[in-house]
Amino acid sequence: MISSRNSDNILIKQYVNGDESSFELLVFRHKDKVFAFIMSKVKNLDLANDIFQETFIKVIKSLKSGKYNEEGKFVPWVMRIAHNLIIDHFRSKKKMKTVSRNDTFNIFDIISDGDKNIEDDIITNQIFKKLKSLIEYLPSDQKEVLEMRYYRDYSFKDIAEITNVSINTSLGRMRYAIINLRKLIEKNNIELHVN
Repeated sequence: MISSRNSDNILIKQYVNGDESSFELLVFRHKDKVFAFIMSKVKNLDLANDIFQETFIKVIKSLKSGKYNEEGKFVPWVMRIAHNLIIDHFRSKKKMKTVSRNDTFNIFDIISDGDKNIEDDIITNQIFKKLKSLIEYLPSDQKEVLEMRYYRDYSFKDIAEITNVSINTSLGRMRYAIINLRKLIEKNNIELHVN
């Protein structure tokens, strides 16, 4: 018997075992939150509806193929799927931020140790690409926070909600991401300017 009081995990198990109504209840339970999140990022009703539907299509495929194993973290998992689809959309439309000669890349803003002058050097697409390649070497949790903050301009509140951690944890991951990125830059002797 389906009860609106059943936990997400129980509903997921029931759905995987063939009870379609359990999934309907899951969607009904979380649709407003997921849609509001998508809408806040794309600011277009039709596009938000498309991404919302695509999000739950991916959720269905993942659940049916047994790829979901994040006990108790259903909503953050769905939000990450939505977040990735939003990023894919903006990438395909070439709306991702790039660094031009008139922009500064403020990846080091969070550091308060007086080394901010390096930010002034990061002013070309060449440097942007070098940094992007180094970011791939960061631990996944640090990489995720850094990309969400600087490439998608998410607030730390949004990042905390999507990744299911506290705001302080998000800030800590960001700080370590910056520290580790600086170490990678030094280790690889990357010149942060174009001659």
